[in-house]
Amino acid sequence: MQIIKVPYINGLGKTKSCEKAGNAILSALKEIYSSESGKPIDTQLLDLEEIHLNNDDLESSSKLIYKNSLQAFDKPKVLFLGGDHSISFSIGRAFLKHCNDNKKEPCLIVFDSHPDCMKPVDEKFPTHEEWLSTLVEAGFPAKNIMLVGIRNSWKDEITYVKENKIRVMDINNILLDIENACDTIMEFSNGRELYLSIDIDIVDPCFAPGTGYLEPGGLTSRQLLYLIQRINKMKNLKGIDIVEINLEKDKDNLTVRLGAKILAELL
Repeated sequence: MQIIKVPYINGLGKTKSCEKAGNAILSALKEIYSSESGKPIDTQLLDLEEIHLNNDDLESSSKLIYKNSLQAFDKPKVLFLGGDHSISFSIGRAFLKHCNDNKKEPCLIVFDSHPDCMKPVDEKFPTHEEWLSTLVEAGFPAKNIMLVGIRNSWKDEITYVKENKIRVMDINNILLDIENACDTIMEFSNGRELYLSIDIDIVDPCFAPGTGYLEPGGLTSRQLLYLIQRINKMKNLKGIDIVEINLEKDKDNLTVRLGAKILAELL
């Protein structure tokens, strides 16, 4: 699996330092010697790339993310290390084109505490608060999107999600029966080319304090790892991103280490 660092931020000034997360996660990965299933991890053998970006130039950065992502999707599986959630717009567009070019149906599963479906301020360069609604407006089929773990939405976002019939899995459904919830996620994406987007704020702040929007009542790190371990077994899993890890807001490196743990389980 190829790992691509995408140090891009467009988060209304609230995600500064997320661009440093990729290197921090890979550094923390050196202290993880195997996955929980016993697969050895040698960081020197990783297929690593970085998209070199200028966050003062959103246009050139967006084009580079799109171009490099589209090329990366020719490989069996690729993982992108953000950056904030705005990286998922350009990557998502590239994923959609990859699926259309190969006559495959795209599917997007988003682990997040927010829908990120605000009305776009700039449809060319959406921030981390409106990347998903902008992606839908750019042609990604809303019926093939599932939001998992949402627990704080603006009124307009609730309306947008309902009107566009975006599937939502309530976080309480996961807590009541995590195995059945995971079955539902996997059934939703079965037969489609799958992209998984992981916003670290899906996790409760006590486990992942290093992020811009702290939302109490999230998943435990253990619950998230279980979901990821099962989804990673799906042969149609084509791409993943891990976003919104903010070094400046982290405590005792907990969030970075969780990011590395997630990465270890996906290798």
